[in-house]
Amino acid sequence: MFRPLLIFIGELDMHVGRVAFFHELKHSFDMPKSTLNAPTMRTHAFKQEIQTVAGRWTLLRPESLAALLLMITMALIVVLHRFQFSRIIDASLYPRDDRRPFIELDENRYPGAGVLMCFTEFGTLERAAAAWLIGSPHLVVLNAHNFVDRKLVPTRSVTDCFFRIKGADYYFEADSLWIGTSVGSKSLHITDDWALLRLMQPVAQDVKLQPVPDASFVATGAEMRAVMVSPAGHSNSRLESTVEECMIHTIDEPTEARARKARHDCNDGYGGSGSGLFTEDARLIAMRSASLDMNAKRPFDIETHYGSALLFEGELLEVIKSDVQKKP
Repeated sequence: MFRPLLIFIGELDMHVGRVAFFHELKHSFDMPKSTLNAPTMRTHAFKQEIQTVAGRWTLLRPESLAALLLMITMALIVVLHRFQFSRIIDASLYPRDDRRPFIELDENRYPGAGVLMCFTEFGTLERAAAAWLIGSPHLVVLNAHNFVDRKLVPTRSVTDCFFRIKGADYYFEADSLWIGTSVGSKSLHITDDWALLRLMQPVAQDVKLQPVPDASFVATGAEMRAVMVSPAGHSNSRLESTVEECMIHTIDEPTEARARKARHDCNDGYGGSGSGLFTEDARLIAMRSASLDMNAKRPFDIETHYGSALLFEGELLEVIKSDVQKKP
């Protein structure tokens, strides 16, 4: 009963957060530590959110009404406790902020867009990062730093997380985590900050897959227009999921894992890990890893103030292709 209870609490927490502008804060390299940004919330909206979540959880079928009331009470305690220690975050990396909501039409243009959902150390559920269903109904691609820190020390278990896409939840095979760092590596870098996970069950047939990406056509040093898609949103935006037209200003030479880094001016915030960078014709070419001087709101600088994304090439692309060819 306890795991469903934690999911219920997390769901209620996030629904209330939409009304109250809930955004997570994370410490070094996007490892999450949630907080709730709660301005004054109208009673009617709050009641509607509770009814919405309660309706989604009727399938739990608690043995008695008392059990259901206990679940709701515990959820309210957690949410109200978090209201007391919160503040609004509304910022960006650059003076320009063109992020817009991810809408239904975007689901067809950018298929495979999902969210890594994880339980925090306090037992609440959060939108940890963006994650992509690529080439197979079993394969999820995301950042390695969701599970290890810069020194490759594990920070959370795969079993504490699951994949959410089109409103449905799918659990990972516990031993399927494949991280991009090479044998003997002592630290995580931008270009090896990738991880693959396999789902225990394939996604529903109506869920569209992101085609296997290939950034080999992008020239080193190139400048090009791009679109960043962030299924999990950002802590410095009031939008749950975002899309923004922006620029890749240069492509660095290959480094770790035989991959290159793109330096871009797409706005970002904590929670934006794993966001996809697409060409104007909707081809996935890179995955966001980290940004400098978060929430600085100052002009892009190619040396001191930019976002970093790793291109889909080198070892990452090889591993994706190999996994896609496996039988379920």
